[in-house]
Order: sequence, then structure tokens, then C-alpha cells
Amino acid sequence: MPNSTRSSNASAPCRLEWRPSRSLACALVAIGLLAAGAVLSSELPAPWSLPLAAGAALYGAWLAGRELRRAPQQLVVSADAVALDGAPLDQPALQWRGPLAFLRYRDGSGRLRHRIWWPDTLDSTGRRELRLAWPVQTPTPDSLSMAP
Repeated sequence: MPNSTRSSNASAPCRLEWRPSRSLACALVAIGLLAAGAVLSSELPAPWSLPLAAGAALYGAWLAGRELRRAPQQLVVSADAVALDGAPLDQPALQWRGPLAFLRYRDGSGRLRHRIWWPDTLDSTGRRELRLAWPVQTPTPDSLSMAP
């Protein structure tokens, strides 16, 4: 038809924000407090157990604070590339564990990095959008696995 408009198979890029999880921070504080309780309930002498329990509780609180101080980042998933804060990612891999989304990638210096979206940071609409936008990665068959 000469008057029909051309359609495009390309979809708009998926833009999601990664931000620190308050649920994770609460879990880190709880683990620190539970570790302190475990040390106190052990048969360790009091001069050893009290500083160790205080250290465990403080370390859990420090980890939670460090998690909450992380800066939010912008993830863009397009048909040809995946970028985090405008920088393209090397070897990005997305894995799902129930409502948790794990992104593993290599940064510019080759270090392995990861970002995790918890249910309090990525709602069900965002999870669906990320699943649909992520490029399909089919493993290449190993030539040694086939019979001669």
C-alpha cells in the first residue's frame, strides 16, 4: 500500500534506576545484632565476648550505612547495548532469583561488578520491563558435546 506508514521493529530503550535497598540495610543491621547475640550466648569469657559482640553489631550497622550511601545509577537497556550511567557494560549478564534481579558485568578496568534489584527498589512493572528489554542470550553449542 503506498499510503501505509512504515513500522519499526526497534523498541524504545528500557531505562531503570538502581538505588540502594532499605530492606538490605535492615537485614544487615539484623544480622549484626544476631551475631552479637550469638557471641554473647556462647561460652566465651566476658572479657572476650563483650568487645566481640559490640564489634559485630557495629560492623553490621557500618555495612548498612555504606549500602545506603551508594549513589543511584541509571541502567539503559537497548537493542544493541547495555549501559550504566552512560558507560557501556562489558559482558553483562542478568540472572533472576524470584523477585531479585542480579546484574553482573565488567567495568572499564576489567573488574567484576554487580548490582542487585531488591523488591523494594524494582516493582513488578519494572521487573517485567527489564525481562522484556534484556537481549536474549542463547549459549553457543559446544562442538565437543556432539557425537562424531
